[in-house]
Amino acid sequence: MKIIHKTEKKARIEMLPLIDIVFLLLVFFIYAMLSMAVHRGLPVSLPSSSQAEIDKSLTLSVTINADGSIYLDDKKIELKTLANSLMSLAVGRDNSGVLLFADKNVSYQNLFQVMDQIRMAGITRVSLQAEVEKF
Repeated sequence: MKIIHKTEKKARIEMLPLIDIVFLLLVFFIYAMLSMAVHRGLPVSLPSSSQAEIDKSLTLSVTINADGSIYLDDKKIELKTLANSLMSLAVGRDNSGVLLFADKNVSYQNLFQVMDQIRMAGITRVSLQAEVEKF
């Protein structure tokens, strides 16, 4: 008669489901951090670009609405006082820059007047903001 010996298998932890869960958590936190990016610009209808990227290291935001009104962060400001206001906010910040949100219907002349004021404030890092084109 044949004797059957039962060998007990050791319990083991499967690693594949654990790795899947870790990658899912990683993806979740990456998307959560991307959606939490701070944008202090006011909502305007931005032009679109296929290569648009946001530079998050810039600190000040200037918004130009379609009617030509100018906002520094969220405060309405006149064009002639923009340079002085930017200078006072940029004091003490190394290599500060500006996120420039301009409505796509803003005239070219108005855009350049604002950019001249930013330059007069001594700020050379200007990032023109755009939306990514949807194909």
